[in-house]
Amino acid sequence: MKNNHGANLYDLSRKYGFSKEEFMDFSSNINPFGASQKAKDFIINNIDFVSMYPDPDYINLKKSISGYCKCKKENMILGSGATELISQYINTIKPKKSLLLSPAYSEYEKELNLIGSKIDKYFNKSEDNFKINVDNLISHISNNKYDIIVICNPNNPTGFAFTKTELEKILKSTDTFIMVDETYIEFTDTDIYSATQLVDDYPNLFVIRGTSKFFSTPGIRLGYGLISNDDIKNKIQSHMDLWNINVIASNMGEIMFADESYISETINAISDERSYLLNELGKIDKIEAFDTQGNFILCKIKSGLMTAADLRMKLIPNKIIVRDCASFEGLDECFFRVCTLKHEENKLLIKSLNEIFCN
Repeated sequence: MKNNHGANLYDLSRKYGFSKEEFMDFSSNINPFGASQKAKDFIINNIDFVSMYPDPDYINLKKSISGYCKCKKENMILGSGATELISQYINTIKPKKSLLLSPAYSEYEKELNLIGSKIDKYFNKSEDNFKINVDNLISHISNNKYDIIVICNPNNPTGFAFTKTELEKILKSTDTFIMVDETYIEFTDTDIYSATQLVDDYPNLFVIRGTSKFFSTPGIRLGYGLISNDDIKNKIQSHMDLWNINVIASNMGEIMFADESYISETINAISDERSYLLNELGKIDKIEAFDTQGNFILCKIKSGLMTAADLRMKLIPNKIIVRDCASFEGLDECFFRVCTLKHEENKLLIKSLNEIFCN
């Protein structure tokens, strides 16, 4: 099966003769500053935990997440990454007709197709700067009978995000199940954009988060979902394996969700680098960079100068990888996406783009 989720560093390393570590991977939306040092130190100093089973109830992990999200522990489901929870939720409610806000993460459509759901798509459009009018969306939902609405907030790859107020407006307008994927929510102001505090009041809401992106831990496969609908929650949990979160993920999670200095430092650093990139990309006349609430920026090459695939190939000899967005339905071959890396790497990206487009 083809992987459309970004660069395969192993393949590129073999092809171009660079080590994986030499590449500056702007195609991967992972916090470049790494995981919580407190969490890593704990694992290093307690590595013998690998000889123990995790707590099957994950009491301390759920307590840590609850404090972090300001949510009830009893409304929480733990999963092996956000993708497992997406699959479990869709397979539990088995929607016959679905609305997918697009362009979007490919796994949503893949899981909906596996159960034979009829999929409608509501597109973020470049002529609207990829912003969605919430009233127009509500009108569309009201005129159609959907079993599920899938929202990635902020959206990958466009960077658009609904506010919590807008999400509540949607929830009040329909009884349809709404799945909100908040994979990138920590890169925004969560008080403004996150739906976690709406879960207790809306049984048709399921909020999903993972730790791969913001906490820079894709390797530990830790995700969690929040839902107040006991029937659906119990059905999902009945299909989960015992000890589905390994002991390293569980212990790291307990620590990093409570590591306030790490969290605030990451938010500040990513915000600064995103502002730098948006400002510098905006100075390149032949590129249009769209505003974003994520840790990534969607860009379009103007006037058909080259395709995003061409640009990607021009940058690889500089050990720079950007994401060609042709695999996202609704985006043409001129769109590419870059994530925020460390400042020196971001400077090298801008330097390379200027050399390509301004000479």
